[in-house]
Amino acid sequence: MDPNNAPNNNAKADVDSRNNTNANNHSNFSSNLTVFTITRMGNPEKANIEKSFLKKAEASVRFSPLVRQVLASSGPIVLTISSGMTSGYSAILLPQLEHENSTISINTDQASWIASMAALPMALGCILSGILLEKFGRRMAQIITAVPFIIGWALIGMATNIEMILIGRFITGLCVGLTGPASSVYIGETSDPKYRGFLLAAVSLAIAIGLFIAHLLGTFMAWQTVAYISVLMPLACIGLLVFVPESPTWLANKGYLKKAEDAFFWCRGHSLEAVEELSALMQKQSTIASEKVSWSRYKSPAFWKPLLIINLFFITTQFSGVNAVAFYSVSIMQDTVGEGMDKYVAMMIIDTIRLVMSVVACILTKKYGRRPLTNISSVGTAVSLVGLSSFLYVSKMYPAIANFSAIPLGALIGYIVFVTVGLVPLPWAMTGEVFPQSLRGVGSGISTSINFLAFFIVVKTSPSMTTYMQPYGAFLTYGCAALIGGVVLYLFLPETKGKTLQQIEDHFKGEGKKMQDDNKAGVV
Repeated sequence: MDPNNAPNNNAKADVDSRNNTNANNHSNFSSNLTVFTITRMGNPEKANIEKSFLKKAEASVRFSPLVRQVLASSGPIVLTISSGMTSGYSAILLPQLEHENSTISINTDQASWIASMAALPMALGCILSGILLEKFGRRMAQIITAVPFIIGWALIGMATNIEMILIGRFITGLCVGLTGPASSVYIGETSDPKYRGFLLAAVSLAIAIGLFIAHLLGTFMAWQTVAYISVLMPLACIGLLVFVPESPTWLANKGYLKKAEDAFFWCRGHSLEAVEELSALMQKQSTIASEKVSWSRYKSPAFWKPLLIINLFFITTQFSGVNAVAFYSVSIMQDTVGEGMDKYVAMMIIDTIRLVMSVVACILTKKYGRRPLTNISSVGTAVSLVGLSSFLYVSKMYPAIANFSAIPLGALIGYIVFVTVGLVPLPWAMTGEVFPQSLRGVGSGISTSINFLAFFIVVKTSPSMTTYMQPYGAFLTYGCAALIGGVVLYLFLPETKGKTLQQIEDHFKGEGKKMQDDNKAGVV
């Protein structure tokens, strides 16, 4: 049994003394919460009731809360793997379509449309996801998303002409946008503060896994086969989500208090700390229910402050060239090792580095805070890009320098390492943490749509930048963007590691000064 489910008597007494007021407001929710409340009210039979509560809690937790939280997160993570496969699919699709034996022939213009078609609807998908999250729930939004994901991949697999491929790419791209906010919000609302950073960082790991799988399968299989295999991911997501509850936060917001309590205890166990957080959640729900829905919520610092910070984070990530540099990674790898190196091998080496560092990012996010990783990642990313830019510039002036090919390779690997441990996973992780309870779906939808708009702008402008500014000029620009964005994030990014979602919301309202002071966080 998880040790959190059997706290010692001193801890119980300390929690009792701190939360007497909260318990009085929520004594009518259910038997478990009632027992907890009575113990907080100084009942003469406190000791026996508390003992009975803990015994019941111990008997009810057959699997540790961590196991259940991992199970709850597995559905969103599997669906996100399909998003990664969507992003990596064009890299294996286009070479096969351009082959002389291809049953579907394409020209250069059609190839560019295939590559960009998935990116076009991603921002729209994020906005629609915010609506689905609030109307149908976090869990159901993902089940709804999985259905068109299956249809999109099936259309690509069955395609006999370019139009079917484009339609399939558009649908899967839309689903990538739908998946982004839903996965982060659901994981954030079902996980314990101790594990939330690790589980949210696994979303970016899932993207890396999806890229790796798509490129690996495409190296050995036909593009149609890869598309059919990709159908398995959204199917598996539906199967996994059947066995987990809806987000307790969403259920509480909609007034389903008993279901919210059951879902919360299923995910978090029956520790006194968990009951304390549930009490705060219910209290917040009663406050939301008494408020009139108006634009004043959107003008609250609890909403616009995290919205600005997360938008800045996403823009910094995209304008650090995370996707643009990837397009040149294979050529840099080939130039370093030699022209005889197969481009698929070079691509798999880069994917492996990215995958390994995504695993490292999950571990680091669990151990360290968001702020230290952001600072290290932004500075390391900037230094790597400036180093790569400097080498390309000097080698253009002095061709003999080009023989030192290990330098750009080292800069490239350094870039992948630093950008993957911070700038890539953390904005996605914090999207599921920083927005207020009543507007979490809307906030995550807006911020992730900004991310995909920035993604589209960077990818669209990168060819022109490398033409008119040369690659060294483009890389220098991306490096400066990473450094400037990192400085601003250093000033304003709060630390959320180990904090409950309510503590984070209170911080942005100006009621969480202790959270800020304890973590030396930004000045928001």
